[in-house]
Order: sequence, then structure tokens, then C-alpha cells
Amino acid sequence: MSFTPFKLLNMQGKAKVLHMSWIAFFISFVIWFNHASLLVLIQQDLGISETEVDILLLLNVALTIPARVITGMLVDRFGAKISYSVLLAVCSIPCFMFASAENFAELAWSRFLLGFIGAGFVVGVRIIGDWFPANQVGTAEGIYAGWGNFGSAFAAIFLPGLAFYFGAEHGWRSAIALTGCIALVYSVVYYFSVENFPPEIAALKTRRPAAMEVTSIRDLFLYMLSLAPLYATMSLLAWKLSTAETMILSSGCTAVVHSVVWLLFLIHCYQLVNSNADRLSQPIASIHHYRYKQVFILAIAYLVTFGSKLAVLSMLPIFFYKTFNQTQGLGMLDAGLLASSFVVTNVIARPAGGWLSDKMGRKLSLVLFSAGLAGGYLLMALISPQWSIALTVVVTLVCSIFMQAAEGAIFAFVPLVKRAITGEVAGIVGAYGNAGAIVFLILLTFVSATAFFLILSACCLLLLGLIYYLEEPKNYITEIMPDGSLLKIALD
Repeated sequence: MSFTPFKLLNMQGKAKVLHMSWIAFFISFVIWFNHASLLVLIQQDLGISETEVDILLLLNVALTIPARVITGMLVDRFGAKISYSVLLAVCSIPCFMFASAENFAELAWSRFLLGFIGAGFVVGVRIIGDWFPANQVGTAEGIYAGWGNFGSAFAAIFLPGLAFYFGAEHGWRSAIALTGCIALVYSVVYYFSVENFPPEIAALKTRRPAAMEVTSIRDLFLYMLSLAPLYATMSLLAWKLSTAETMILSSGCTAVVHSVVWLLFLIHCYQLVNSNADRLSQPIASIHHYRYKQVFILAIAYLVTFGSKLAVLSMLPIFFYKTFNQTQGLGMLDAGLLASSFVVTNVIARPAGGWLSDKMGRKLSLVLFSAGLAGGYLLMALISPQWSIALTVVVTLVCSIFMQAAEGAIFAFVPLVKRAITGEVAGIVGAYGNAGAIVFLILLTFVSATAFFLILSACCLLLLGLIYYLEEPKNYITEIMPDGSLLKIALD
């Protein structure tokens, strides 16, 4: 079978699906980070402490870890069309709850629930992977993620002004509620604007919603091993929320959370074994084979890249302020603007990373970007008060470009592992990214900024060793149609 050419400035076919999906992801990121630039107003209105502000930031990413795994399974079962629409509509509810909160407890619960909207990324990865062939999917996934991620920057730029327009005292409530209204309306628009598959493969059916199917006993154990860090991160977060600095969880509650987390891990492993036992007891046709190590390595790569990005974004403004306040008189506002250089490249660099993967090969591009990122973090570790602001901006931009491009290369790879389970693969890889953010944010509380950047550089170098074991995707994949016939889908 063949695919039609890709014309970006078109609102038909796969281009329309791409545009409708990145807008959905853009809206989800606006909602996910609609509180960040309004925290000062929220703090003044409700009288919450600095520690409680830090807790809100942690809670905002906590639920995204299991949400991405769960959503990955659901999108493979029900399709992206209904999954994205329901996700946007349902998550508008905790958005309205946050806008109407009267105390810290209500803020915390609604922010925790809003973390689920971060799973929207997985849905778009699936539908774009189904609509675009491999020689275009990297570019398409890069545009989807890069343009969608800009929603967080959009929220930071426009929501404060909107809040003051509505009224400085309670305007933040109206601004946040408006984002919920937009999500609710767009959930209907998205449902009536896209289809799960292009006409060429519309007869393909989504898979059942049990645990992901693997094709060897070895992969079964590797999958269970790969789940452990995700659940461990949830336990780590529970521990952090119970320390003397936060004390949001008592020792008894923390013990309960740990027990529940690891009980869910055992249940997850049981489901995985139960779902694969019959299949692995007999020979599996070669057309169904895939290597789970591909998923695991991509997950680690996203943990290092996306996870470090969120952590660096959290510390960069204060790092620049402390570094240059005395020597160059840099204020907090200017430090924030300087730190924005770390994300401004996202709109271009992430699509470029996907495009280069399409042109020069997935594995080679990921090696080059990861090596560049290792060098970028090493240079950032060398930043000192004697550096010029201009040189600091250049180093920050270079590091950011390699980081965003690496993320684009990773998700140029994800849809080609096995098309039928793209949602679940994207869910696991995406969950590792959020787990990395939590791990690096907690690590940052124990080390200096210089040591932090050096550790990130070392992680990138270790990642290069893992990428060596990645396998370049084949030139085609084969799907079984409902009538039993085989459909060969070209990847180039």
C-alpha cells in the first residue's frame, strides 16, 4: 500500500489530523500548566505557604505517570478519537475545581487530578503513528509534540495578563476556568473532526485492553523489570511528601501509599503474565514479533531527555539569579526571561529532530543528539558569575536544541516498534519521562547546580551505551486484517 504526500499547509487527510491533534495537545498543556504563572496571585488570595506551593508543583506531575500507562492501553482499545475527546472533557472538571478552590486541600486534590491531562500526549502519538508512514512520522510527531508543548509557554505569557483583565484579586479563577471551557468545547470539535485511521488501513481493529502482549519469555521479564522504576517513583514521591519539610502525608498514610503502590505493581505483573501465558506456550508467528528492549531503551532515553528538561526548567531561573545577581545585577524578572531561552527552541528543534530522523536514520540521529546534549549539560556546569550573559544564552540555547531534537528522535522511533500497540509503547515511554522529572527534581534538593548539570551530562553518556542496542526499524510492517489477509505497510 502507499500513502499520499504530506502537505503541512493543508486541512484535509493526515495534515488535518496532525493539526487537530497538536491543537488538542496544546490545550492540554495550557491546562496542565495554567497555574504556574499565577501562583503568586493564588498564594496572595488563599494565603498558602512556599512549601505548599512546592507541593502543588510536585502533585501536578504525580498522576501523569500512571495516567500515561493507562491511557496508552485505552487508546489502543477505543481509538484516539474518543480517547482524546473524553480526556479533554473529563479533565475540564478538576480544572473548574481548581478555579473555585477555597483552601490548600482543594487546590492540592484538583491539581493532583489535573495531572491526568498530561496523558494526552500518548493519544496523539498513536493517531499520528497510524496516519503517517515512517519516512514522515518523525517530522509529524515532532510537529505534534513541539507545537503542542508550546501550550505551557502560552499559558505563562498570556494567563497573567488575562487574570489582571478579569480583576487582580480573583482574576486568576476566571483565567483558569476559561481554559477549562476551551478544553470542554474542543473535546466536541475534536470528536467530529478526526478519524482513527486513514482510509488505507481503516479496516484495522484496535487491540483488547489487557496487558501489553510480548513475544518471548525474556521480554516478559524485561517488561516486568521496566515497570518497577515507575512504581518506585510513586513511592519516592510519597516519601518526599512525608518528610519534615512538607509533612503533607503522615507516616501512617505514607505506609499505606507504599503498600498500595507495590500491590498495584504485583497486580500489574500478574495481569501481564496471565495475558501472555497462553501465547508464549506455543510458537508465535514471525509477523507478530517485536523486541521489548526497544521500548525499554526508548523509555530510558525519554527519562534522561524529557525528565531532565522539566527539572532544569524548574531550577534555571533561580540558578541564573544566584549566579549573576551580584556580578551583573541580574534581577528575578530578567533571570526568568533568560531561563526561557531553554524552551523557546522547542517549536523548531523538536520537529527538526523528527525530520532528521526520517532523513538520516533513527538510531544515528539519536546518538548524535544525545552526545550533543551531554556536551551541552557539561558546558552548563561550567557557567560561572564571570561569564557574560550573551555566552550563557548561547550555551543554554545549544543545550536546549540538542535536548528537544533528541525528544523528537525518540518519538520518531516509538510508532515503529509495533504499530498495533503504539499507544501502550508511547504510554510507557511517556511515563518514564515524567518519572525522570520527579527523580531529577528530588535529586536537585541534595546537590549543587554544578553537580546537577554534571550528573545530567553523565546520564547522557550512559544513554549512548544503551542506544547501541537499539535496532533500526525494518522497511515495512505487516498487519493482519479482520478477514485473515495480510496487509504490508511500507515504512519508507
